[in-house]
Amino acid sequence: MATDYATLKKGGFMKQKQKDHFSLRLSVVGGQVTAEQLVAITDVAKRFGHGYVHLTSRQGIEIPFIKLEDIDKVKEALAVGNVTPGVCGPRVRTITACQGAAVCPNGCIETEELAKELNDRYFGKELPHKFKFGITGCQNNCLKAEENDLGIKGGLKVSWVEDKCISCGVCEKVCREKAIEIKDGKVILNNDKCNYCGRCAFSCPTDAYEKTPGYLVSFGGLFGNKINKGTEIVPFIEDKETLFDICDATLKFFGENAKPSERFKFTIDRVGKDKLDEVVWKAYNKEK
Repeated sequence: MATDYATLKKGGFMKQKQKDHFSLRLSVVGGQVTAEQLVAITDVAKRFGHGYVHLTSRQGIEIPFIKLEDIDKVKEALAVGNVTPGVCGPRVRTITACQGAAVCPNGCIETEELAKELNDRYFGKELPHKFKFGITGCQNNCLKAEENDLGIKGGLKVSWVEDKCISCGVCEKVCREKAIEIKDGKVILNNDKCNYCGRCAFSCPTDAYEKTPGYLVSFGGLFGNKINKGTEIVPFIEDKETLFDICDATLKFFGENAKPSERFKFTIDRVGKDKLDEVVWKAYNKEK
């Protein structure tokens, strides 16, 4: 019987140049791997591979040199450690994320939680071509959100609380966008300049800022044979429900408009960005 390479690739087994050998891509969500999973991965790499793993540029783990005859045994061994194969081909790929607010002092949103929710909602969804989500927790942009088909950047919307302020001037000094000015003991916040980095609130010694976490979303990023920086369409998003509505609408747009093997960026160019803008704004405004 002929080997069904397409099905194997869909299940994470990528054909190597060596005959009947595969590099197995594992499912890693938001860059998080447990110690239990690492033990199982190590075991499989030693028993069925060449004793090492490859870390991909998108926080993935691949085990090279898996033999065709061992594929079922490999799946069974990985399942012991709650490790599952990833996916390749024309579908939603691994959701990448930085550590976010749970660990990083600059983090504005809980990235790991969001990555898991997006993974549960979209991972492996069939589309005309691959589609990548990337989540970064703040303006430091460690995950380079704009390189993704849909990039999500965490931010904080801030408002000054006058009765807590001691007019120390720290917030004005740390604001890199020059969006804060102190006059006569009062904070003047220029919302047009604010980039939602949250440095003012994080630096304030008296918690004189109310903080609303949210999301900045970019569309059409690409980093491969062609390079394109994703662009924003809608302003700061304050709730996860709206974020998911926009993600739903974006994937629907791509699924309905893309040609086979056409990346999202080129679908936008061909169909017209105004068409995508209309779809995204409708989702943002909760329009049917």
